[in-house]
Formats: sequence, C-alpha cells, structure tokens
Amino acid sequence: MHDTSSAYGLWGYVLVNAVVFIAFAFSFARPKTPRDWRSFGVFSAFLVALFAEMYGFPLTIYVLSGWLQSRFPGIDWFSHDAGHLLEMIFGWKTNPHFGPFHVLSSVLIGAGFWLTAAAWKTLYAAQRADQLATTGAYAYVRHPQYVGFVLVLLGFLVQWPTLLTLAMFPLLVVMYVRLARSEEREALAQFGETYRAYMARVPAFVPRWAALTGRPAAPA
Repeated sequence: MHDTSSAYGLWGYVLVNAVVFIAFAFSFARPKTPRDWRSFGVFSAFLVALFAEMYGFPLTIYVLSGWLQSRFPGIDWFSHDAGHLLEMIFGWKTNPHFGPFHVLSSVLIGAGFWLTAAAWKTLYAAQRADQLATTGAYAYVRHPQYVGFVLVLLGFLVQWPTLLTLAMFPLLVVMYVRLARSEEREALAQFGETYRAYMARVPAFVPRWAALTGRPAAPA
C-alpha cells in the first residue's frame, strides 16, 4: 500500500528544495556572461516550477484531472503519490518511490550531478594551468557539464512530469547547445588548431560507443 494522503501546500518544502538544488547547480555553473545568467535563470525556473507542483499546488493534476479520472478511476489523483504520473499510469501498485521510473530518475539525477562535479574538477585544474581540458569526462564529450545538467533535468521529468517543465525542457536543451557553441568559438580563438583537433577527436554531447567500451575507433 502506498500513501494516499494529500501532501500539497507545503511551500516551505518548495523553498528548501529549490534553494538547495539551485545553490548546488550554481557552485558548478558559475555564470559570468548575460547569456550564462539567462541559461541559469531558466534552469532555476525549471526547478522552482517542479518543486512548486511537487509540494505546493499540483497544477498538472488539476488540468488533466478529468482525463485522468476517466481513464484511471481507481486512483486518488490528488494524493501526493499520484504525482508520480508514470508509475500511476503504468499500473505500479505499491510505493511509487520504489517504482521503475523513480529508480530510473534517481540514476539519471545521480549520474548528472556526478558528471557535473567530475567535469568541474577537471575544468578548474585546466583553467588554473591555462590549458585545454581534455582528460576525465572531457575525453569522452566536449561539454560534460551541460550533459550532466540535461541528465538531471531529464531525471526530474521522469520522476515528476509536469506540463510546465515539459515545455521548459527543450528550451533549456537549446540554450545549452547555444552556450556550448559560444564557448567553442572562444576556445578556438584561444587554442586554435589544438582545439580544432580536439573537436575532430571528441564529440560534443554524445560519447562514442568505442570510447566508452575502450575499443579503438574504426578508421574513417
């Protein structure tokens, strides 16, 4: 049996969770330019919107309540557990925190934060030495921090999908791609052919399977 009691209106939970996750992200993102701040602002708005629906007011449930109640009449859609929409829709009968989508969400969020932290450590060391970061996560993708943030956002979407965050997710992905392109122009200006060779060797966002498995890449 899973909890069917209502757990909304907890705006203190909204505030605490939003502040903790935004502060953690800020410690790695370190926005500098106006574009950086715009991107971080949208990321922060995503988290606020997410936690506002998770603990404050379940807007998505209200909007979809008629359809949900008609398709799945045996579920109390205004209980807190029902906010785990994927578990409910696919018929998970016990505590949704142990459901397959919640487990997948935890893996994505954990992997995203781990990748972001590991990438920041490598980047910080390279910047202090005035060198190009090409080791660690940067040996697999050129923008591991942005990949990490996208994994975190995707993990939250799997755990607690909402209409607003679903609309914001592609916007954030586009902004990260634009940020990455801008940073690459700066890196080309600073490192020239060294960075051009790195671009030819390492993909931007999706690692090559051969690199992940340790096998040599096939000749072009």
